[in-house]
Amino acid sequence: MSLRLGDTVPNFTQDSTAGTIDFFEWAGDSWVVLFSHPADYTPVCTTELGSVSKLKPEFDKRGVKTIALSVDDAQSHNGWIGDINETQNTTVDYPILADADKKVSDLYDMIHPNANAKVTVRTVFIIDNNKKLRASITYPPSTGRNFNEILRVIDSLQLTDNYQVATPVDWKDGDDVVVAPTIPTEEAKQKFPKGVTEIKPYLRMTPQPNK
Repeated sequence: MSLRLGDTVPNFTQDSTAGTIDFFEWAGDSWVVLFSHPADYTPVCTTELGSVSKLKPEFDKRGVKTIALSVDDAQSHNGWIGDINETQNTTVDYPILADADKKVSDLYDMIHPNANAKVTVRTVFIIDNNKKLRASITYPPSTGRNFNEILRVIDSLQLTDNYQVATPVDWKDGDDVVVAPTIPTEEAKQKFPKGVTEIKPYLRMTPQPNK
């Protein structure tokens, strides 16, 4: 199954380090970052899961739950968490799905046979509080992810859901944003009282409206 932006993601029930999880019930009204990793007791994954654990306050501020996945079983996950906590100086307190039967991996198309037919690649799914897929990013097993970038994407999505703006290249929370091209300039000046700078008729900037 190939998931596209705007699709309602599929629900599933699967074992995890937190017991059996019904995904939609677990997610509730939160946004979710679901991310797969190739295997337990591997070096890149160890650093990634540690990083997500350390960033939990940032995800919490944005109303986002995190949940990881690999095709190893829950017993393996629980043993590995001890290593993650020790080597990354953290405490992993979010679930890791135990997808030994590859049910979730297949549902979310996490196994790319031409990369590696036996393990999941590093896929990230950003899912909103309506269970809609809002962004997906896929990395090869050899490349660790940048979870600060994933937080940046969430900031952009949550901002642009509430205001008629878009975020430009390298934007980060607090920077100026782009006025949506559907808004005439005169209307934009009323809508964005902090000011609108017209660089080109189609390229207009305004201070971030919620700051």
